[in-house]
Amino acid sequence: MARNRLPAKYIEGIRKSSQLTKKLLDMVEDRIAEGVTTNEINQWVHSKTLVNDAIPASLNYGGSEDRVPFPKSICTSVNDVICHGIPNDQPLQNGDIVNVDITCILNGFHGDASRTFIIGEVPDETKKLVEVSRECLNLGIEQVRPKNKLGDIGHAIQEHAEKHGFSVVRDFAGHGIGLEFHEPPQVLHYGESDTGLTLYEDMVFTIEPMINMGSYECRILSDGWTAITADGSLSAQWEHTLLVTDSGVEILTK
Repeated sequence: MARNRLPAKYIEGIRKSSQLTKKLLDMVEDRIAEGVTTNEINQWVHSKTLVNDAIPASLNYGGSEDRVPFPKSICTSVNDVICHGIPNDQPLQNGDIVNVDITCILNGFHGDASRTFIIGEVPDETKKLVEVSRECLNLGIEQVRPKNKLGDIGHAIQEHAEKHGFSVVRDFAGHGIGLEFHEPPQVLHYGESDTGLTLYEDMVFTIEPMINMGSYECRILSDGWTAITADGSLSAQWEHTLLVTDSGVEILTK
C-alpha cells in the first residue's frame, strides 16, 4: 500500500464490500448450529455473495507449484485449526468452536472479517479463550489512530493474551487490503510498542489475532492450507477490516 492517501472512491468501495462481508457473517450467526456442516455454511455464503453481485475472494485463491488454489468460498477453522480450514461434510458438534472467515470482492474491492462461534455448551476455559481473543481484537483496534505505530497494535494484543495464559500465533498476520486481497503492510499481533510503521490517515488494513490455548506454534496439513496448533490445543480468532481516520479508526466490517 502506497504512503499516499487512498482516493475517497476507493475507501467507499472497500466500505461497501466490508459491509457485505459483515451481512454475510450476520447470516451465518443466525443459522449456525449443531449438526450443520461447514460445507453447508460455505454454500450459504457462496450463494448469497453471488446474489449480491460479488465474488468470494477465497475461491481459487493462492495456487502455486507447491499448493493447489483454495477450493472453497470461505475458511472454516474448527477447534485446533488456527486458520485456512477447508469446509467439509463433518457436522459441527456440541462443544465445538469454529471460526468463519469471509472475504468478498464487490466492484473490485475487498472486505475481510471473521468471527468465532461456540456450538452448544463448552467448558469455561473455552469460553474464556473465545472472549479473550475478541478482546484482543478490540484492544488492537483501540491502538489504531494517526501517528501510532503497528507495534502498538501487536503489543496490546500480546499483553492481553499472555496475561490470561494464552499465546499469540506468530506465523500469520493482518494485512493491508483494498484492490488486492493481501497488500502491505503486514500487521503483526505481537511485538513492542512504539515500533514499526507509523499509521496515517486513510490506511486500510485488517487486524485478525489468532489466540491459542496452548503453544503458539503451528503446522500445516498436507492439503497445503489448513494450519493447526502443534500441540492440539484450541485456537480462536476474530477479524475486522479497518480504516485509519483523522481522529482514530472506522471499523469497516462492524
